[in-house]
Amino acid sequence: MIIVTGGAGFIGSNLVRGLNRRGHEDILIVDDLAQGEKHRNLNALAFRDVVDYRDFLEDLDQLESVPLQAVFHQGACSDTTERDGRYMLRVNYEYSKRLLAFTQGRAPFIYASSAAVYGNGDDGFREDPACEYPLNVYAFSKFLFDRCVRSMLSRSRSQVVGLRYFNVYGPQENHKGRMASVIYKFHHQIVDQGKLEVFSGSDGFRRDFVSVDDVVLMNLFFFDHPELLGIFNCGTGQAESFLTLAKMVASHYDGAEVCEIPFPEDLDGKYQAFTQADLSAVRDVAYDAPFCTLAEGVRDYVHVLKTSDGYHRRPAESLVERNDS
Repeated sequence: MIIVTGGAGFIGSNLVRGLNRRGHEDILIVDDLAQGEKHRNLNALAFRDVVDYRDFLEDLDQLESVPLQAVFHQGACSDTTERDGRYMLRVNYEYSKRLLAFTQGRAPFIYASSAAVYGNGDDGFREDPACEYPLNVYAFSKFLFDRCVRSMLSRSRSQVVGLRYFNVYGPQENHKGRMASVIYKFHHQIVDQGKLEVFSGSDGFRRDFVSVDDVVLMNLFFFDHPELLGIFNCGTGQAESFLTLAKMVASHYDGAEVCEIPFPEDLDGKYQAFTQADLSAVRDVAYDAPFCTLAEGVRDYVHVLKTSDGYHRRPAESLVERNDS
């Protein structure tokens, strides 16, 4: 059995889809469906069961005898504006430590970290404590768990891999609200208003935008290589401006305009103006897959947004069945 926490969420549901493509269906999805619309992310997936993340932790001991292939820990509170530090540490940090302890000596543990740990990036984007200075409590919760992992890697009894996601975009993020990618927001602005809005100065705000398909591929690479351990950046290594991205999106809609709006005061000092993954570490472990370009990724995602409101409506085509035929 494979466990995917956050499996009804954005990256988690795409990861389950990627596993389905490989023929894996014995999957336990752990998530919080209090936000009921997230069930739509599960409609086209194959899995064994779904369990609430609180019940899962309470019943964790019952899984001691269940053979596990891997635990993909994608579940977290990802709201970078959340200010309740006690809640954030309980959900993101303490929960992750419990799962890490559970998997030791039993199964690979591949988890979601975040490029938010780098803060404003003044010291670079290498997987090095010297580069890390979180600007909000979400980033701090990820920073703490990465530090916990680093402290035990040399004595780990099974694979532990953390992937620091940069700006991920793609299908099945509808439930994320204000935390959804700007591509999702641009699409709905165009549909509702015939125009899309960017913050003033967006030609100078540059981020490493990475397709969720590439994120899934990197997760599966480490799944295929249980001998590899560590914390690795998961981005393209290329930064593009928000203005460039906006123009790319607008080009797929007849008559769409790009308009500027004032920069929000509540984001002052808490906004990453630049991110760009340093891929040296992941390339050093022979991850050599090419990343899709931003133009390609925008094109493909806009197609899904236009045709199915951003959801996968059909099951993934199984590579196993294709190879057998």
